[in-house]
Amino acid sequence: MVLQLHVTGHIGQDATVTNTNGKSVVNFSVAHTESYKNSEGVKVDKTTWVNCSYWDAEKVAPYLKKGTIVQLQGTPTAVAYTSKNGENRADLRLTVQLLKLISSPQKEAEK
Repeated sequence: MVLQLHVTGHIGQDATVTNTNGKSVVNFSVAHTESYKNSEGVKVDKTTWVNCSYWDAEKVAPYLKKGTIVQLQGTPTAVAYTSKNGENRADLRLTVQLLKLISSPQKEAEK
């Protein structure tokens, strides 16, 4: 069984394209924010960042601009590391298999 993750969110910065072992990879990050009220009734926004890699898809990179809303499906991994401050941290990463553009930054600004 392969675990698949579905993510919908805003791209945090323009995508970059690099080459690894003769294959291109598009890298970008997506933010998903959910809001809720805590036990005191105060609204809390919780943002989760997902670092994404989309292999052999350099043709889509020009469309993956900061602020674009995307729907993604792919295989997740978690990577643990120690920050520069000595704190234990973890990153959520997604190897993207399916990508759907929902809106561009220009369309969001027009609303």
